[in-house]
Amino acid sequence: MLAYLIRRLFAAVVMLAVIIMVVFGIFFLVPKWAGVDIAASFVGKQADPAAVEAVRQKLGLGDPIFVQVWEFFKGIFVGRTYAGGGDVTQCAAPCFGYSFRSEQAIWPVLTDRFPVTLGLALGAAVLWLLFGVAAGVLSALKRGSMWDRGAMVIALAGVSLPIYFTGLLSLAIFSYGLGWINAEYVPIEESFTGWLGGMILPWVTLAFLYAAMYARITRATMLEILGEDYIRTARAKGMREQVVIRKHAMRSTMTPILTMLGMDLGALIGGAILTETTFSLPGLGQAVLNAIKNQDLPIILGVTLITSVAVLIANLVVDVLYAVIDPRVRLA
Repeated sequence: MLAYLIRRLFAAVVMLAVIIMVVFGIFFLVPKWAGVDIAASFVGKQADPAAVEAVRQKLGLGDPIFVQVWEFFKGIFVGRTYAGGGDVTQCAAPCFGYSFRSEQAIWPVLTDRFPVTLGLALGAAVLWLLFGVAAGVLSALKRGSMWDRGAMVIALAGVSLPIYFTGLLSLAIFSYGLGWINAEYVPIEESFTGWLGGMILPWVTLAFLYAAMYARITRATMLEILGEDYIRTARAKGMREQVVIRKHAMRSTMTPILTMLGMDLGALIGGAILTETTFSLPGLGQAVLNAIKNQDLPIILGVTLITSVAVLIANLVVDVLYAVIDPRVRLA
């Protein structure tokens, strides 16, 4: 088991290094090939040529690409100094770049907004797992019943309706109309109850979409597993149906669910742009949206790397849970 975890951790580190190089190349090398002056995009199209050249020197955009990647790598661990045109800017470790649009380091921006996105993703994940998996299992066990048909109709609606529609509808009904929920975001350090009240609608809206998908996948997987030979053998041995479902069918059903959870949760930690925009949550999704409008490449690069790290960590945790659920992983 320890050797398995070490192999997975080593693979994750190698993959992260590859991702950093690829993402860095996409953001800083591809525009150069397309004839886009990145330095000019940082300071504005109407900027003085001397200011553009100063930014080019500070960012090291004239250096070979492998030198730029190395400086970026090094900055993450030991910090970085941006110097050019007589101006010196310090970026303390971990340095994920420096925004010359907002004149601030990227890392404080990410750490300030990350808790908002993390709270949104984790809260919604708990809801969609509880309700989505439960609905899918019950639908499989009661195949063809009114519950099965009703649950799948609701799941189809959840998959079909976009988040900005369900989000605005929930705001119109429960916040603006009935006044039951105050949808204004409040930082958790200011008021836990205020934070909880402001997160309920985003959690439910985001969970509604994912719970619908998880319910459909859970139902299909459970129906397939219930027809397997080992399930029939367990029943033939006289095992109680509850034991057959819990110890045999559910363990096999959770494997694809965990795979989906690792990908979905990792991606959401990188920013749920539609949900955060609909409910005005100051998370990473909003930061990316503003950065796209302002053509602030360093912030987009930083959030992309955060998303990559989140997906890698989530999948590493999923690999560990595989070994817990499925003994064949431990034996392999």
